[in-house]
Amino acid sequence: MGWRTATRPRGRRRRALALLLAAALLGGCATDPPVPPAAGSGEAVDGSGRPVTLTVGVYGTFGLKEAGLYDTYMRLHPDVAIRQTSLARADVYYPQLLTHLTAGAGLADIQAVEVGNIAEVVDTQADRLADLAHAPGVREDDFLPWKWAQARTADGRVLGLGTDIGPLAVCYRKDHFAAAGLPTDREEVGRLWAGDWRAYLETGRRFAARAPEGVAFTDSASGVMAAVISGANPRYYDAEGRLVVADNPAVRAAWDLGAEFAEHGLTARLQQFTPDWDQGFAHGRFASIACPAWMLGYIQDKGGPAGQGKWEIAEAPRPGNWGGSFLVVPAAGRHVEEAAALAAWLTAPEQQAVLFERRGSFPSAEAAFGLPQVREARHPYFGDAPVGRIYSAAAMGVPVAPVGPKDGLVNQILSDTGMLQVDQTGRSPESAWRAAMKAIDNALDR
Repeated sequence: MGWRTATRPRGRRRRALALLLAAALLGGCATDPPVPPAAGSGEAVDGSGRPVTLTVGVYGTFGLKEAGLYDTYMRLHPDVAIRQTSLARADVYYPQLLTHLTAGAGLADIQAVEVGNIAEVVDTQADRLADLAHAPGVREDDFLPWKWAQARTADGRVLGLGTDIGPLAVCYRKDHFAAAGLPTDREEVGRLWAGDWRAYLETGRRFAARAPEGVAFTDSASGVMAAVISGANPRYYDAEGRLVVADNPAVRAAWDLGAEFAEHGLTARLQQFTPDWDQGFAHGRFASIACPAWMLGYIQDKGGPAGQGKWEIAEAPRPGNWGGSFLVVPAAGRHVEEAAALAAWLTAPEQQAVLFERRGSFPSAEAAFGLPQVREARHPYFGDAPVGRIYSAAAMGVPVAPVGPKDGLVNQILSDTGMLQVDQTGRSPESAWRAAMKAIDNALDR
């Protein structure tokens, strides 16, 4: 069984984002392939000789190509060729996508959109995207209701079809838990913190009392905070679309809990999606981590063969959803009808089950949960854990929270401007909170 190894940055400093965006817009990223020809240009994109060539723009290692789905579709449709372009960093990819949508040029026939940006796309780009609600084979009932609703406009159009979601579990190192005198069986471990993220903190304090030298309980305070927020309702926006991050007690409680992990020395003080974080997996520097389904492949990739059999998966203290993506079809494309058909096929339950089996991206289509590739899935790297059962149960418990237009930006600032300073520099939680709220206001021109 293969598993997703996507690099999907969930947060970056705003300044770095601006610099990277400027560099990318001016000259392109040195490590990324060029964007496809402009929609409407009429330029052929490959030499396949097939009448229709569809382009798919994604970020990171999205998994559709790697799972063999394009090859399967082309076998079923001999008149269609598919070409994918990918930018390594989502925080470079998304600003480019907005620029290209506004210009109506430089777009792929299908574009990926991360969940933290989907509300902004729906709010600001609706007239530039195709309605996929009635594309061939699309059935609303196949999808989790909250996932379907995230890409739906007020007048009922559906601008994006969900590829995957990020239901939560906790991944942990059995060898480190054993060394600290904690249980290692996944059911017993889950009971240590069942129902309460504060019980996860108390388990961390027990771990710290007998921890192996150089091993922290978890990777980062930001990771804990993000996991707790992922289960809140509301989170950054209320049901009326108002930004409530500063006044939402659930966000503040998640912040305070993350800060407690830092203050008690329970983190490895790492920033997620950085080379140091990757090395943390490789060298076993932490014993547990909040673990959405898409992270399994990442852990396997960075932990390498040395981690085989040492990692396990237990239920998270509370259900939540961290991450996930959509496919949208720009209306300016040359082959809108054919692109909509491809997007519908790629996100159908049968293909989502294949994507989970081969890459670990958990389906956003509830209808896929009962398919054998999901229902019977186990992961050999994680002690043969029943990942299909664990993540299906987690997905069904996810609270339905509003998604706001700047969710991704708010999350980035809370993590990288705020909590990172608490974790790495010892800044007081109250001071860092005020700085984060000010940074959010500045970023949103409030």
